[in-house]
Amino acid sequence: MIPRYSRPEMTLIWEPQTRFRIWFEIEAHACDALAELGVIPRESAKNIWDKANNVIFDVARIDEIERVTKHDVIAFLTHLAEFIGPDSRFVHQGMTSSDVLDTCLSVQLARAADLLIADLDALLDALKKRAYEYKFTPTIGRSHGIHAEPVTFGLKLAQAYAEFSRNRERLIQARKEIAVCAISGAVGTFANIDPYVEAHVASKMGLTAEPISTQVIPRDRHAAFFATLAVVASSIERLAIEVRHLQRTEVLEAEEYFSAGQKGSSAMPHKRNPVLTENLTGLARLVRGMALPAMENVALWHERDISHSSVERMIAPDATITLDFALVRLTNVIQNLLVYPDNMQKNLDKLGGLVHSQRILLALTQKGVSREEAYALVQRNAMKVWKTAFEGGVLSEREGDFRALLGADAEVSAKLTSAELDALFDLSYHFKHVDDIFERVFAS
Repeated sequence: MIPRYSRPEMTLIWEPQTRFRIWFEIEAHACDALAELGVIPRESAKNIWDKANNVIFDVARIDEIERVTKHDVIAFLTHLAEFIGPDSRFVHQGMTSSDVLDTCLSVQLARAADLLIADLDALLDALKKRAYEYKFTPTIGRSHGIHAEPVTFGLKLAQAYAEFSRNRERLIQARKEIAVCAISGAVGTFANIDPYVEAHVASKMGLTAEPISTQVIPRDRHAAFFATLAVVASSIERLAIEVRHLQRTEVLEAEEYFSAGQKGSSAMPHKRNPVLTENLTGLARLVRGMALPAMENVALWHERDISHSSVERMIAPDATITLDFALVRLTNVIQNLLVYPDNMQKNLDKLGGLVHSQRILLALTQKGVSREEAYALVQRNAMKVWKTAFEGGVLSEREGDFRALLGADAEVSAKLTSAELDALFDLSYHFKHVDDIFERVFAS
């Protein structure tokens, strides 16, 4: 992943030096277990740690060897032997390359998941804080992009909080599923290495033992992991698009923070564009795009092929680095989001009270009017407001007054008194269960 969309904490997990360090630890812990079993001398196992534990591996040297061997693990083991000396003959006893590669990938993905979970925690904190800040701030709810009924801005943020809470649980489960170790040798039979070695390495590396591997860890685990990242990315895009829509000039209920000296356009000095959330939409597409090849990796030939290898070398760092960056960026957006309650109220009032139409409909049915007739009564007055409020598709200065039209409608006023109609236009009615919803979302 390019530096522009990378954070050092996540990038470090995927650097060659980190990978080689994990490879060494897997091999060295395996030697400890082999020494306990009496397969290799204890002194040799100790010597392997002493000679290489503090080594800074020469990545260029390993690459040089690999250009000859055409095999990355052999190149690493050859370089490792340059430090260890004669006892290096005991390294990799009974193991196959996938034991090292797959177990290392599990460690890296688990570490990446830990960072992503921490990212989600920060985002959840930001969403909760802003949700309570705007808990009872009225705004219009939209369905199909059209004014529907009133909600609060706090409810919008609470919904996002609940969604990302679910994502956090999904990611915890995905981490658990991916954090497995396989040290089972060629074709996974343990023919040349005792299962105790796998259990020991798993314990030392913070993993659990894969119950049954072939020559690789089954790739359904990885598919589930990357699919989870894709779901998280989709949730990021959902919230990003909400901000983008709210920032449109004709809406302007909220917008990204615009810092001093920031420029929105090279041509138009007045522009304040939602560049961060647009960027998040693009990054979400990338992460989602990496889920499909992970699923295609599940169907490997027999006990093993390496068609998955090139895919994972790209999607593992790219997906985790991208999602990490996106989550941190989204948290920043929410923390600094500019919110305009006055504009929210202005938009609520734009259609002269039409947002209360359902309440009128229901009240008429309570007075004995059939639902079909009540709907017709309300709709005919509502359409008059639409006609008055919009002329030729452009908002008119003359806004319709839904309440006045209903009061002047003989069939409506025959069923509902003036006082009853006034009560049906009470905005606070829509928010009487906000506390209940917040309790559901934030109680835990």
